Order: sequence, then C-alpha cells, then structure tokens
Amino acid sequence: MTIRLSLLHTFVAVARVGRMRDAAEQMALTPGAISQRIRELEEGAGRRLFQRTQAGVELTAAGRKLMDALDGPFRRIEAVGRELTASPSGRVTITTLASFAANWLVPRLADFTRLNPGIDIALETDNRVVDLKREPIDLAIRHGLGDYPGLETIWLMAPELIVVASPALLGAHPPIASPADCLAFSLLHDIDRADWRLWLAAQGVPVSRELKGPSFSDDHLLVRAAAAGQGLALVRDVYADDELRSGRLRQAIAVQWPTQLAYYAVGTAEALQKPAVRRFRDWLVAAARTS
Repeated sequence: MTIRLSLLHTFVAVARVGRMRDAAEQMALTPGAISQRIRELEEGAGRRLFQRTQAGVELTAAGRKLMDALDGPFRRIEAVGRELTASPSGRVTITTLASFAANWLVPRLADFTRLNPGIDIALETDNRVVDLKREPIDLAIRHGLGDYPGLETIWLMAPELIVVASPALLGAHPPIASPADCLAFSLLHDIDRADWRLWLAAQGVPVSRELKGPSFSDDHLLVRAAAAGQGLALVRDVYADDELRSGRLRQAIAVQWPTQLAYYAVGTAEALQKPAVRRFRDWLVAAARTS
C-alpha cells in the first residue's frame, strides 16, 4: 500500500506541536481536515499513532517509531524548501524592534552599504518573535537574556538602563533597597512591556503576575511620565540626563547592570552559512563593539 506524502507530512506536523488545531494553523487547513488525514493514515497503517490527552495528543509507541523515521527526512526537505525560497545571496533580511532600528541600527547602515555595495539589506521591524526556522528571515536582533534554543546567538551589547522616579514619589514610599522593592510601585513600561520583566529576571527576582502600568513608545515620554510622579521608569541615562541634573528625577536604586540582559544577533545555522549573512553579522558585531 502506498501512503500519500501529504498524510505523512500532516502526521509529522501534529507530532511536533502536539495539537491538531495548532498543526491546522501551520498547514493552513481546518482542524477537521487534519483529523481526517490522521484517521486515514491510521487506517492505512492498521494501528493507532496518537492518543488524546487533555492538552492535545501524544504519540503511541507505534507513533514514536514512525516519527523517529520521518522527522529527519522531513527536516531535510524543509531545509531545501527554505533554501529555495530564501533571500538571494546579495540580500539579507533582518528583523528587530522598531526602537533599536531607529535609534541604533539605521544610523549606521550607510557604513555597511559603503563597505558592502553588493549586499542589499531588507529591514523589518516587528514586536512579535518571528520563527527563524520557518520564515524567510536571515537574522534577528533581539533584546533579552540570550536564551534562544536551537539558534546560534551572538552577544552584541548591553546598554545600561537606570531606574528613575520623581523625588515626591520616592519620598512617599519606603526606600528602595533591592530590585524586588520596585514591585511596590507603579511601573512605567516600554511599548513592548518587556524591559521591566527582563531586568527583574536578570536581577534574580521572579515575576509570575502581570506587571501593570502604562506603556510608552518613546523613552522621552517615559521620562516625562516619571518626572510627573506616575511611577518608576527604566530608561537609558542619556534620556533622563536633563531631569536628573535639574532634580526633577532621582535615580531610585543603583545596581550593577546584568550583562546577560542585552541585544543579541540570532539566526539559524543554515542562514549563517550564507556569505552575505555572515558579512552582515560580522559587521554588526564590530559596530556594536565601537558604539
């Protein structure tokens, strides 16, 4: 009996994510179509390949044996597909946060173009974390703690942020002696609402609940909100310099900056084999060291 390749592809997709609904979204099919394909495959194989659980589905012993045989070949097929649809060798597609692109990367791109006139850079800004293994993106510049399993990660820089607040707000509360004490205040967030959570995690303060407070798309707005007494802000010192010198803001706590909370260049091993991507990665590292 010949089993259609589409049935095996569907089986691998479901086995990887453990939920038929998630596999349906990945394959642009309905959950009913996914379920029908799995049923047809199991009937052809004469055995159950999945068992249902509260969280989704799990492989049976027969399913695990089949997955062990199929996962490697399908990954090689997917790698070929990514290579066929990837950017041409003279083009590098980058994704990063809009704030990093505007404040650091874009002002320096002319230098890369001058040194590498044959390489075009396509820059995308997106707050979501793209799937570098599935999407046609060559390199991501991410701000975080450097934990990106299955990807190659290069540390770029760790620009220091400071915690600032108005003197009136600080005077109305007990002194801030440790990073955990910041949680007693209203927190003012960057637009991605990521900096406070990452900073606290890097300082060894676990945060399980949602961190409430307004968010702002611009550091200058964060500084103005902090000076108005609306909460604690975590900002680059250069943005708060005037307010600190005038006394409208005070540094709320002085702690050593956690260097693991940084910007990283992140990519797949396959993408970094492309000469143009490596050239941009190497330039990025050098530019970060001299900034």
